[in-house]
Amino acid sequence: MVPAAEVDMDFPREWIEFLDPANDEHVIAADLTWLLSHWTCVFGTPACQGILGDRPDDGCCSHGAFLSDDDDKKRLGRAVKMLTPQDWQLYDEATNADGKVTKRGYLETDELEDEPALRTRRFEGACIFLNRPGFAGGPGCALHSMALKRGIEPLEVKPDVCWQLPIRRTQEWVDRPDGVQILRTTITEYDRRGWGPGGEDLDWYCSGSPDAHVGERQVWQSYGPELTELLGVPAYEELARHCRRRAGLGLVAIHPATVHADRLREPESRPETSDNGH
Repeated sequence: MVPAAEVDMDFPREWIEFLDPANDEHVIAADLTWLLSHWTCVFGTPACQGILGDRPDDGCCSHGAFLSDDDDKKRLGRAVKMLTPQDWQLYDEATNADGKVTKRGYLETDELEDEPALRTRRFEGACIFLNRPGFAGGPGCALHSMALKRGIEPLEVKPDVCWQLPIRRTQEWVDRPDGVQILRTTITEYDRRGWGPGGEDLDWYCSGSPDAHVGERQVWQSYGPELTELLGVPAYEELARHCRRRAGLGLVAIHPATVHADRLREPESRPETSDNGH
């Protein structure tokens, strides 16, 4: 399909700030414009153009995923042990001479912010965990698909950067005027700028594309498990309460990609989305 133009990244947003019910030294600032948008993963559908124009079938998996810390590495290691050749098209490419999957088979060392960092290995131009079109087990992330088959949340098996996108969480300790230091967590859209200068070089990016704002549910609902993991249960429940109330009152600063998507389709014609994406 011919992609709709991505919306400009500078537009009005509505925010809410509230106290974590479980921690009176933790304040959460949430971007309601993003959380009440209808963005959804469109991997595996004609709407997904891929971040590299000459590799549309990769979605956002062309560059592999940098691991954030040791816990991220351990989670991935446990997940890999759950994969079978029926789940993972490139299973054999990650094995040694004895037929055993090794860390060297699915990880490689690269550089991130001028520091050595581990990332998932790239094989023939994309992440080694990406099942290509035509695979009997279905295209998309092998880890994601395996989790769905086992009835577990994909965030339990995927690298942090993969399951969090396109949610962006930042945290900082701030000093209030009364001298008390609090932790301020911000939840917003991981747009192109989140990738730094390289974000402008992506041929297509989904968060600002009207073609991806076609979900039946709003982001705060569809990404409930991910937001719960990022914020904790009490804070997510409080966030959900505010989102429901704001939706009922009527959002003023609606995400322009959602607005544009609504104009492009009939009210009851939201296209089917894929469960094999990111």
